[in-house]
Amino acid sequence: MVNRYNHALDRTRQLMKERQQGHAGKSPTLERSIQIIYARCKLMKNAILCTTINNLHVVDNGVEAMAFLRHQGQYTAVPRPDLILLDLNLPKKDGREVLAEIKTDENLRLIPVVILTTSKDEQDVLKAYGLHANCYIVKPVDFEQFAAVVQAIEHFWFTVVTYPSA
Repeated sequence: MVNRYNHALDRTRQLMKERQQGHAGKSPTLERSIQIIYARCKLMKNAILCTTINNLHVVDNGVEAMAFLRHQGQYTAVPRPDLILLDLNLPKKDGREVLAEIKTDENLRLIPVVILTTSKDEQDVLKAYGLHANCYIVKPVDFEQFAAVVQAIEHFWFTVVTYPSA
């Protein structure tokens, strides 16, 4: 397991170096930095390094995710995210609860929420879409496949999609 993780980190560094040579650190369609909050997963942070996304904010649980989004406590000066990557299996406050709070909050509900989780359970998929998740992705276990998914998320949400003006 440790060798696989070290290989993934080496591959991340290699991909990051290749991306830095070809990109200035911003999405080609945006004139500003992309802000993303992700509730959980250090693997995600490593995969993000393989993209042009330069502002990933990681929180460890659902309570912290809501504090971040509402600019409470230690998160008073954080920027509003352009995208939320949400795991369903969060400690302290379940990802389903976080999604429900986001989508019923007048100030947060327009932020796209991508469910990125290990659950393939049809009930989880139905509940997430019923709570107005913008999409549902099952995390691949292989790092390179996971990095490819992250790059696809980046491309779709920051190149293809049109956001409302703030």
